[in-house]
Amino acid sequence: MPTPLRMKRINERIKEVLSIVLISRMDDPRLAGVSVTDVKVDRELDFANIYVSSLEGAKVSREVIQALNHARGYLKNEIAQEVDLRVMPRLRFFWDPTPEKADRIDSLLAKLHEESSKMEDSDELIPNGDEDLFDDIAEEDWEDDVDFPESDEGGGRDRIN
Repeated sequence: MPTPLRMKRINERIKEVLSIVLISRMDDPRLAGVSVTDVKVDRELDFANIYVSSLEGAKVSREVIQALNHARGYLKNEIAQEVDLRVMPRLRFFWDPTPEKADRIDSLLAKLHEESSKMEDSDELIPNGDEDLFDDIAEEDWEDDVDFPESDEGGGRDRIN
């Protein structure tokens, strides 16, 4: 079994080779705009799990996976020519939703930022500009000692040092 460092290099090399092949040597229109996001080869080198994403999003995921499965033999041959391994792993393709999720998070953060800047620009927080936020609190609420019982330590007197 390869060491963890060797496994990392194998994963990165397969990802690099597949990316180049998908960009420059594939004529299938279903694979236009497809990128390899991650590769994970198991320790026995039996399987290579390849995670892909497309610029068009998840709506084309089924077509992309079908096209990659159809081209599996060609892709495996291309990898075998570039990556020096005694045993070439079987390729398995999976859709990676991470780019869409990241885009969704970015759009939500941009929307929140836009809303917060609108709130700062408006006077909705303090309508008259000089109202005290504590006007609704009665003086008895401040003087209520129920929450803070007096201490009998130190001779029965409260001291603040």
